[in-house]
Amino acid sequence: MLGVFLAALSAATFAFNNASARRGVLTGSVSQALAITVPIGVPIFFLAALATGTLGTLARFSGEAIGLLALAGVLHFVVGRYGNFRAAQAIGAILSGPVIQLSLAVTLVLAIFVLKEPLTPLRILGIALLALGPALMRNAEVSAADAPAKALGLPKFVPRHAEGYAFALVAALAYGVTPFLIRLAVIRGDLGSGIAGGLISYGAGTVAVALLMLWPGQLRHSRAVTPESLKWFTVSGISVCMAQMFIYMAYAVAPISVVTPILQLQHAFRFMFARMLNPHHEIFGGRMMLGTALSLLGAVAISLDIELLLSLGTLPESVAAFARWHWP
Repeated sequence: MLGVFLAALSAATFAFNNASARRGVLTGSVSQALAITVPIGVPIFFLAALATGTLGTLARFSGEAIGLLALAGVLHFVVGRYGNFRAAQAIGAILSGPVIQLSLAVTLVLAIFVLKEPLTPLRILGIALLALGPALMRNAEVSAADAPAKALGLPKFVPRHAEGYAFALVAALAYGVTPFLIRLAVIRGDLGSGIAGGLISYGAGTVAVALLMLWPGQLRHSRAVTPESLKWFTVSGISVCMAQMFIYMAYAVAPISVVTPILQLQHAFRFMFARMLNPHHEIFGGRMMLGTALSLLGAVAISLDIELLLSLGTLPESVAAFARWHWP
């Protein structure tokens, strides 16, 4: 029960992070977002490692594991987050979310072809639903939320589809590869390894951001962030760190087959927080809800253990045999 609660808490925190980051990029830039949200993770993970007595775990990592965790940090916290923020800035968090959720399919493909995990009918269904969700949302129109926006004198939100989908796919690829790298690095670790590994990844991401700040004009631009954007980027940086903490704890006390489907509740929470924080800067409506629901079902289908499902009820032998089919 504790694992379920922590996974749901992580889902809600991830969703809040998406909404707060979206609010920040309304008036700030993506480079400003990276300069704030990535470095803030280092002291948070350091304090967590210090409080839990897991700092000593750092010395037990091999050079290969440190390299994998560092690469994961750059891909996830810099490349993936940049793509995520650019996509949110262009088309909103609601529209970009299901596209970024394709990261689950990327992770699954790597698991099948590298780790030799099986491809099952349930996973095939999940991949199809993950692809169908964004396709349904492709031509979604701005909803009636623009009416109050006009009344308030706010500019109409016009999504830039090509830019948004391109960067959402960049984020999906980066987010899909990093769990594979982290799994290889801490494959026989525990919660302490996860927290220490997160510190390494955030440290590597911070170094990458610092190098980006050496580009002419970038540091000056990042320091010119407005107070409004600074507030929301800070909130986003803290919330995403807390979400990572919650999910590490959930994996420590509950099976992945239980935690991962519950984590997909962030899609539902994303709608709620988007309505609260960005009602005039997102796309809502029936097509959006249907696309998000299909992506959620696809994510759950990929994550569920078929034996767990079959144990919940009695199915005809032919159906059970088909459900147990796998390749290779």
